[in-house]
Amino acid sequence: MPRLLSQDLRERVVASVDAGMSCRQAAIRFGVSAASAIRWRQLTLRHCTPAAKVQGGDRRSARIEAHALFILGAIETKTDITLVELQALLAGRGTPVGIGTLWRFFDRHRITRKKRLRTPPSKTVPTF
Repeated sequence: MPRLLSQDLRERVVASVDAGMSCRQAAIRFGVSAASAIRWRQLTLRHCTPAAKVQGGDRRSARIEAHALFILGAIETKTDITLVELQALLAGRGTPVGIGTLWRFFDRHRITRKKRLRTPPSKTVPTF
């Protein structure tokens, strides 16, 4: 994964280009790639800042969170509903999702789908 270069460096490279230096010359002077200098100049022209975009994070959970009330209602209606059944219900509503997506939804909401109670400890063999 590429490393994030400082905002100060980005601004100095763009300021050098604005002062009359070419992007390639500014890149050599500051020790960055020519492609980065060109990209930062284009960002400045489009958005008035060479700031980096936010990296990482979850960008897809909003799609299933929009159906949170429906999912939680389905769980209340049928307490032993399976993930496959929930997947089919959502597909019927026009939102095809994977099992992993549903699992992460339950994990975010701290909902467990365990069907049996915890096993009592053994009296004959120590359990860890």
